[in-house]
Order: sequence, then C-alpha cells, then structure tokens
Amino acid sequence: MQTEVNEKPRYAIVASVQLPEVGDVEFESSLTELAELAKTLGFQVVQTFIQKRSGFDRTAYLGVGKREEISHFVRASRHDDDDEDAPHVPNSSAVEIDMLLVDHEISPSQARNLELAVGCEVMDRTMVILEIFHRNARSRAARAQVEIARLGYMAPRLREAAKLAGPQGRQRSGTGGRGAGESHTELDRRKVRDRIAELQREISAMELERKTQRARRLERQGQGLAGVSLVGYTNAGKSTLMRALTGSEVLVANKLFATLDTTVRVLHPESVPRVLVSDTVGFIKNLPHGLVASFKSTLEEALDAALLLHVIDASDPGFLRQLAVTDEVLSEIGADEVPRIRVFNKIDHVGSKAEQEAWAAELRERYPDCVVMSARRPEDVAQLHATIVAFFRQELVEETLLLPWSAQQLRGEIYASCQVLEERPEEEGSWLRLRGEPEQLRRLNALLNPGSQGREKEYWER
Repeated sequence: MQTEVNEKPRYAIVASVQLPEVGDVEFESSLTELAELAKTLGFQVVQTFIQKRSGFDRTAYLGVGKREEISHFVRASRHDDDDEDAPHVPNSSAVEIDMLLVDHEISPSQARNLELAVGCEVMDRTMVILEIFHRNARSRAARAQVEIARLGYMAPRLREAAKLAGPQGRQRSGTGGRGAGESHTELDRRKVRDRIAELQREISAMELERKTQRARRLERQGQGLAGVSLVGYTNAGKSTLMRALTGSEVLVANKLFATLDTTVRVLHPESVPRVLVSDTVGFIKNLPHGLVASFKSTLEEALDAALLLHVIDASDPGFLRQLAVTDEVLSEIGADEVPRIRVFNKIDHVGSKAEQEAWAAELRERYPDCVVMSARRPEDVAQLHATIVAFFRQELVEETLLLPWSAQQLRGEIYASCQVLEERPEEEGSWLRLRGEPEQLRRLNALLNPGSQGREKEYWER
C-alpha cells in the first residue's frame, strides 16, 4: 500500500493564533511540527500567517483582517486578474494553494466560515493527524481504530457540511431510513453511528486474538525472553534505532508517523536473556483524544515491557516539550512505573564535533543515567546494546544443574535462555553452571533434576 498518494506537489498555507500564555519558542515549535505533518500528508507549506490575539475568533478562528489577507493570497495564487488588491505571490506560476492548515482544533462552524472567507479548503491540526493515521495504518486493528477516531471527529461536522452543500437534497425520502423526510444529516449521522458500532464489534473480536498473542509473548519472556519497548516523540529516530538494535528491515522515513503498527524483533546480536524489542507509535503534542484511546492497544506494548527506551531527538531545540508530551501519554496508559532509560538520539545532527561533545556532556549532567548517541554510529549502538543487556542481567542468579544424557534435546533451550558459565561431563550427564533468571532456572531444575539439588554443591567443591 502506497503512502505517497500525491504524484504532483500540493501547496498549503498555515495559519495560527498565538495566545498570550503561549511563548514564542513553543509557538514556533508547534508551527514547525505542523509543517512536518503537512509534508507527511504530501503538502508543501509556502506561507505562514500568524495573528496574536487574546482568544480565538468564535466565528472563524482568525480575525476579519487576517482572513482577508489570506483570501487575497489564495486568489493571487490562482491568477485572479480581477483582484487588483491581491498581493504578488512569489513563483505564482508554479503555486496554487490547495489547503489552509490551522494549528489548532477548531469547531465545525469555525471551519466552515473560514473556508467561505478564504476561498480554499481548511484542515485543522486534528484532521491532519487523523488523515496521516488513516493513510499509514496497516494492520486490520489499526485501520479499524483509526476509522473510529475519524468518524467520531466527522460526526459533529456533518451539519456544517450540509450547509455548505446548500438546500438541495437536505431532505430525502425514507427509503432505507426511519421515515419520509429524514434529512441527509440525520441519515448520515445514523450511518456513522452504525459504522462505529460495527467497528467496535470487530475490535472486540480482535481483542481475544491480541490477548492470546500477548500471553504467548509473556510466556516466551518466562522462558528467557525479556521485553524492551521504544517510546518517544514521533520522528525521534525510533525506527532507525530499532533497525540498528535488531538488524531488521523496518521502514525508516524522515516523516512524522511513518509507522503506526507495532513491530517486534529480537535484539541482535542475541544475548542471555534473549531480548524482544518493540517499536510503538510516536507521540505528538495535542494528539487527538480519540486516537489516544483507540491506540491504547498499540501503546500497551509498553506495559508488557520490562524496560522502556525513551528515545529523544537531541538535536531538537524543543525536546523538553516533547519529553513532557511523552511522559504525559505514558502516564495516561499506566506505563509511567515501568523502568526507563532516556536515549538522546541524533547527537550527530548537532553542529560540529566540539558542539556535539559539549551538548552530550550537558545532557548527561542533566539526566545522569541517560544514553547520548547516534543510531547511525555502530559504536554507539553497541554501547546501548550493552546497557540493555546489563539491565536484564541485574536480576540473574547462578545455579548448577545436571543435564542427563537422556535429555540432551533440551541443550538448545538451555543455551538460548541461560548463560552457560561452565560445563563438566560425568557418568550420568553434564553438570552445568548457569546464569539466568531465577524463575527460568527453577523451571529447568525441576524439569531435569528434581532430586539432584543436594548433590550439586558437593560436586562443584570436588
């Protein structure tokens, strides 16, 4: 399925109101993020319109003067020769404005009035994110969850869409409906409700399958597999890091929300215990509440993990805000108690080598146990690999057991799930000195040598 649906460039403009309580750095960061979201959607942002107000205009989000300014700009981009007051648009021969993107969620009536005022389609920030999720969802569960969120967003906007359509067709016969005279809006709303109910039933059915998969994964963890989840802001480099840690071919793209579905791979080179690494959907400021709720099943991969790698873009000036967003979402899904290592990625994107070293030192001072790295440097990846393995080996214990000659078929499992420190053959089988998770060692000991515990110490002291 192709993500890039637009063969030729589409051009958009961005508009945003800066409220008094919003600082310049946060405001600019949010605008930059919206431009990146637009890029993911296939738009090139050619102009940004900013208005400072004490509050949003209740009628159309922007004030009258700013709406007129944008309207002139849109008309000029379309070579409206009748508009003498329209400003000149640079490279207007190659630019025709297709969309106005608004950096807030606005009401249906505000969106409708803004479209009428500026003369082009309007998408607010929430709709942009929903559309990206809709295009990039791959699994059946993800597609169903995204559709529910989109339908929930569109339902209250059907009335405004009907107003834009005009009086024709506002009434339709009752064929297939509840009765004659049912309006388009009423029928469409009922279809939306029915579709949401149908999707929710599908998701409920898929819950059993997901629970079974999670149970199997947890069972494998009990057999010497440990779980790590990559979490963090979208475009922080999680997919690149996932690829580096596991040696797997996962999608890596310089776009927000390039991947939505959870990917699970084994840490490579394999370790004892073996570690499963999962990548989760990225977080973002003002993620629509419908998506936070519908994607809990994806984000709950973080709950299954014994360790979270919180990946942060070290080169982004707004990383503190991104850090706060991730912490907030993790708290919402109950994953804030899971042990966490902060991984400041993309340090190679920070200026000169001296600047990189200075910034890395400052980050380590601020966050003492963090890892500062680039996922594109093999030596940095190796260091993170060692840190992950060391975390899981904290709880490992040493024990000895006898592997009878009649049970040699279990040798592969033992070597895969435990670290074999020493092996000595004797008449009955091989004595193994192992380092592993306590539960795994108890399981193996009970399985292989239920009566041998009293002889172990004596054997190894010989």
